[in-house]
Amino acid sequence: MKRFATTATICAFLALGSLTGCASDGGKHETVGQYVDDAGVTANVKAAILADSRLKSSEINVETYQGTVQLSGFVGQAGDVATAASVARGVKGVKSVKNDLRLK
Repeated sequence: MKRFATTATICAFLALGSLTGCASDGGKHETVGQYVDDAGVTANVKAAILADSRLKSSEINVETYQGTVQLSGFVGQAGDVATAASVARGVKGVKSVKNDLRLK
């Protein structure tokens, strides 16, 4: 019986620890609806970048959080940094663009 109680206590602490870790996200909370909207915006920005023949989309990463699009990765020409940001801003649902693209 003592062994069972010890095992149960350990499991409870582990479960509590994992729940606490998941609950603390630094104040950033996103609803399921926002997550789905952001996923759609990300997909649309990626499609727009892919459709632009001036940009190599395989080297541009796109992430969206609450309508703010973050571009990261590498481009071949200095003008491509501004082009990618402009393309992203033109996508419906984009509130702002954080451009972290770097020149190769």
